[in-house]
Amino acid sequence: MGILTVEQIVSVDGYAAEPDGGIGFMDAADVGNANDDDQLEFLRDVDAILLGADTYRMFAGYWPTADPGIEVVAEPINRLPKFVLSNTLTEAPWGDGSIEILSGDAADAVAALKGRYDRIIVWGSLTLTDTLFEAGLVDELRLRVVPVLIGDGRSFSPPTLGQRRLELVRVVSHPSGHVGVTYRMTASG
Repeated sequence: MGILTVEQIVSVDGYAAEPDGGIGFMDAADVGNANDDDQLEFLRDVDAILLGADTYRMFAGYWPTADPGIEVVAEPINRLPKFVLSNTLTEAPWGDGSIEILSGDAADAVAALKGRYDRIIVWGSLTLTDTLFEAGLVDELRLRVVPVLIGDGRSFSPPTLGQRRLELVRVVSHPSGHVGVTYRMTASG
C-alpha cells in the first residue's frame, strides 16, 4: 500500500486559508520560492499527484505553462501522473493533455490509488483532505509554514478529527523564515 502525503501551506497560527477561502497570506511573506530545493528533494520520491477539484482548477491554470527556469518544481509537477477527485468534473485538461478524474466515494477511490502508487502527494484540497484524514488514509503530513499570522481562517484539518498523535520526521528552516515540518501519522492515531 502506497504512502499518502498531505502537504499544506499554512500560516504560523495554523490556517491553510483565510476566512473567505483566500490564500493571499501565502504571498504576504514575499520571499520568492524559499523552499524549492526542499520541494525538489521531496518530489524525487513522489509517484503521483492527487488534487481536489478547486485545487486542480488553480493548478491547471498555472502549472502547465509555468517557466521551469523560474518555477523549478514545474517540471516534476507537469511530468508526474495527476489525478483529480471530483463527482462533478467531466473533463480535466492539463496543458495539451488531460489528467484522470476519480469519482465516487473519495475514501474508496484514494485507497485504490494507494494500491497503484508508492507515494502520492495531495496539495491543498482542503475538502478532500478532510475526508482522507477522517478515513485514516493519510500517512504523512507536510506543513510549509509561512512566517505570517492571519488570526482566523480555515484549519488544514477537519474540526471533527479529534486528537491524533504524530511522529516528527523532519524539520527544515529557511533563511526566509519559512519552516518545513514533516510528520508521520502514528499507528494509534
